[in-house]
Amino acid sequence: MKRAEWNGVVLAESDDIVMVEGNAYFPPQALKKEHFRDSATHTVCGWKGTASYYDVVVGDAVNRDAAWYYPQTKPEAKHVEGRVAFWKGVVVRDA
Repeated sequence: MKRAEWNGVVLAESDDIVMVEGNAYFPPQALKKEHFRDSATHTVCGWKGTASYYDVVVGDAVNRDAAWYYPQTKPEAKHVEGRVAFWKGVVVRDA
């Protein structure tokens, strides 16, 4: 079981984790949706495809673009399609 936390709040928790390039990708149903807000940011990974981002929101604090996911991946990355990973100070640890 892994847990993603920021500012003392659990953002996601699951034992269904896919590890890619050192990042834990959580299934979308593991997210505490009240802490996520769509971002307009998009980036491109050469082998996964185009990533979309979420801002993480805890109280009045906003961590911009701290979570990302691939709504549609290239064929070789289907195992992470729709899953969410974190950075920018979000801590992912064993629960």
